[in-house]
Amino acid sequence: MSNAYTDTSLFDRAALMAISAHGGTERRGKGFPYVIHPMEAAAIVASITNDQELLAAAILHDVVEDTEITNEQIEREFGRRIAELVGYETGPLEKMSWREKRKRQIEKIRNAPRDGKIVAIGDKLSNLRAISNDYSVIGDELWHRFHAPEGKIDIEWYYRGLADALSEISDTIPYQEFLVLLDKLFGSR
Repeated sequence: MSNAYTDTSLFDRAALMAISAHGGTERRGKGFPYVIHPMEAAAIVASITNDQELLAAAILHDVVEDTEITNEQIEREFGRRIAELVGYETGPLEKMSWREKRKRQIEKIRNAPRDGKIVAIGDKLSNLRAISNDYSVIGDELWHRFHAPEGKIDIEWYYRGLADALSEISDTIPYQEFLVLLDKLFGSR
């Protein structure tokens, strides 16, 4: 039995920043702290790698998009690699249509290096798990939550686009779970 020590100080600092940044916010209508989502994303990433920078990026993936923290602050505090990995998860800030924003997100992930895709699968699988759980409770009413013009059709288009963009990591269990949930929600292709 190995007693190898893993230095988690970088991840620990990232977790504290995420907890502080997301403090007082709730996951959309769920009744639990928002930070549970980035924690789940980090746990998913941990099932692929023990790279502390990837784990830190996973737990920080929403702070730039959803809080006052900037990517520059992430870089100062955690370094360029983590800031770049978080950047792959940060959506466009310009005023765009729902579909155009999602198309840009898909392309950003498609063009990301493998490490960026690993961080992305943590986020996207966590989201798809939540969608699947909610669908099992409320059914088709769920699709109205997304403000997508075509409802379920748009959500399927987006998540299937993500699956294609993430195909480089098809050798991972989280990616395979992602495909299973896609087929469960939208039917197999």
